[in-house]
Amino acid sequence: MRTVKVIGFDGADVLVQLVDAEGEATEIGRIPLHEASMRRIEHPSELFEVGQEIDAEEIGRWREGQLHLSARACETPALRSFLLALERGQVVTGTVAEVHNFGVFVHVDGEPEGLCTGFIRVPDLTWGWINHPSETVGAGQRITAEVIIAETRSGQVTLSLKALQEDPLIRFADQAGRILTGPITNIVPFGVFVQLAPDVVGFLHLSELTDEPTETPDQLVDEGQLITVEVAEVDLQRHRVRLGAVGGADRT
Repeated sequence: MRTVKVIGFDGADVLVQLVDAEGEATEIGRIPLHEASMRRIEHPSELFEVGQEIDAEEIGRWREGQLHLSARACETPALRSFLLALERGQVVTGTVAEVHNFGVFVHVDGEPEGLCTGFIRVPDLTWGWINHPSETVGAGQRITAEVIIAETRSGQVTLSLKALQEDPLIRFADQAGRILTGPITNIVPFGVFVQLAPDVVGFLHLSELTDEPTETPDQLVDEGQLITVEVAEVDLQRHRVRLGAVGGADRT
């Protein structure tokens, strides 16, 4: 964090002069409009005036070498202190605030009052296949999650429930070469996903379904239909199961 003095405006950006430990002005930096505040503003002059000293966080240097800073990262000292105290891999607890189709907002224990700092992306909710986050958590539910990253500029900590769950592929890794039957859970233009075990889904490419020219898999199979497949590969690093077709689909 640096102390800077507002010296003017360049369009919608704030021009600032850095102040060293002795209070002496040094180089000139820039705070872009989107880094001025977490609040919606039309122009930074709504918040700052020339001659004002503010705290800002260094972002980096632009191509021309000018230092860019973020005032929003230092806008709420209590929030900044809370986020800086969180480390990647740390386990925290909290209460689910809202559940949306794009992810889950969480009140993390210890966060400043009146704020909601936690967010869980859909891929970080569970190892299994879900259609909506509400299948895993609900508003008001207490959860334990792992910190992925805490960002002062966004005022948010990204969390993961999945990180605290055992990867189901670890126990499935020895199934390569096995012939299994499972329901088709999802059909996409280039293939189908097949449920092989609890929280384990494999992918069967369209080319494995037929040798005939076919535009989409739904011309051949239906969602929910049972299909017999061969487990061609279990890739733990990429967390995916590649399948090969065996015979035809079993309509039940």
